[in-house]
Amino acid sequence: MHRWIILSLLLLVGCQPLTQMRNNKDIITAVGYASISEQRGRTNEEKRIRAMRASKIDAYRELTEQVYGMRISARAEMDDQQLGVESTDGAVDGIIRGAKVISSYPVGDSYVTEMQLDLKVMDRMKKHGEVYHVPTNQETMF
Repeated sequence: MHRWIILSLLLLVGCQPLTQMRNNKDIITAVGYASISEQRGRTNEEKRIRAMRASKIDAYRELTEQVYGMRISARAEMDDQQLGVESTDGAVDGIIRGAKVISSYPVGDSYVTEMQLDLKVMDRMKKHGEVYHVPTNQETMF
């Protein structure tokens, strides 16, 4: 019983936006989530590693959304003055540099990664290195 209370409290704290918990306006935080059981893999350990990586990418996506915003595309069709198919798509695109993983841990069937980005550090890092387009059809090891 005691474990359930602690787990519930951890989940509630984990659901709070970390940006509200920080006072420094130059630092933003993000939390990424990924299901362990939904990952491809031969073993549970392989699935856990994939979920860990997926949660990190989700946290990067959240940081990118906070820095650059999200592009929304919506469409609605009408036929004979009757609303037909509606669709809404969202996309985020940007470069995040200097982000740090604060914590990464499993919670039930999910893996959670908390990241932090100092906007001043990111701004300084823009001067270093070039940005290259990453092909989307290239296969990777994972």
